[in-house]
Amino acid sequence: MADHFVIAPLGALDLDRAAALHAESFTPFGEHIWTRQDLAELMALPGMAGLLLQVDGQDAGFAVCQVAADEAELLTLAVRPACRRRGGARRLLAAVIDHVRGKGARALFLEVGVDNPAARRLYESHGFRAVGERRAYYQRGQAPPADGIVMRLNLI
Repeated sequence: MADHFVIAPLGALDLDRAAALHAESFTPFGEHIWTRQDLAELMALPGMAGLLLQVDGQDAGFAVCQVAADEAELLTLAVRPACRRRGGARRLLAAVIDHVRGKGARALFLEVGVDNPAARRLYESHGFRAVGERRAYYQRGQAPPADGIVMRLNLI
C-alpha cells in the first residue's frame, strides 16, 4: 500500500508539533534543537514560511524557508527518522522549491553537514550544487564539529 502524503502550511498552532519533529530528527546529530519559541520567532520574520508534512495522517516532517528579494534560504528540512526513505523529504523539498519560486526567488540556498550524505544526495538530486563551505559550522555535542556545505539551486 502506498503512503498518502499531505503538505500544508505550517501555522501558529503547529509550532509545538514542529518543535517535536525537529527534536526527533536532529537530536542524534547533536545539533541545537529548535523550541516552539525559536520557531515562533523565526516564523514572525518577514518572508518566512513553513510547510508541514503528514504521511498517512501522522506528522512526519516540516520545512522552514525564507524569501528575501529574489533569493531564498531553506533553514531546515526535518523528517522523523521512522518516516524516512519513503519519499516524504523529496516531496517536502519540491514543495519548498515551488513555494519560493512562486514568491519570486531566482535562487534557493541551504547549508548541509558534510557528515549527512543522505541529505546531500537529496539536494543534489533536485539540482543543488555546492557553492561554498563553512568550517566547523555544525556543533555535534561531544563529537568534533562538522563542516557545512553551502548549496545553491538556480530557479530560473
